[in-house]
Amino acid sequence: METNSTWLLDPAHSEIGFKVKHMMFTNVSGSIQQFEATAITETESFENAQFSFTGKTDSITTGSVDRDAHLLSPDFFDASRFPNVSFKSTSFLKINEGEYELTGDLMLHGETKPVILSVEFGGLVKDPWGNIKVGFSISGKINRKDWGLNWNSALEAGGVLVGEEIKLNIELQFIKQ
Repeated sequence: METNSTWLLDPAHSEIGFKVKHMMFTNVSGSIQQFEATAITETESFENAQFSFTGKTDSITTGSVDRDAHLLSPDFFDASRFPNVSFKSTSFLKINEGEYELTGDLMLHGETKPVILSVEFGGLVKDPWGNIKVGFSISGKINRKDWGLNWNSALEAGGVLVGEEIKLNIELQFIKQ
């Protein structure tokens, strides 16, 4: 009988990224720079693993000082009122070999809503220092308005300045404890 294993995030080999349409025709990329995550597993296949994540809202960056200041303001994330983004899984199901579906509750801007994410399981590897590591590539889409992130500006030619759909691109590497 296997016992539960705890896996802690390797932040040097992990990233939380997102993209959103700007002016209806190009993507702007951003990331959360400060975050932590854990996984609790019953087996090394990771089926039914429990994942949790917390990120610092004020560490969101897009590479533009002015845009980042606007994102952290009450127009968007309101980082002073809502300092964290968090996720707690409710299921982790194997779909095919190496492919999983991660379902959980995403808390953003004071609202908690369910999300479903696609996961590519990279497998287990022993690093040169004897640590057992596992890697995941996670993707999904959310609508920012579902979490009350409603600010926008109409464009003169029609359409809006900021898209509603947010594409998530996440790379996580964990170390078995």
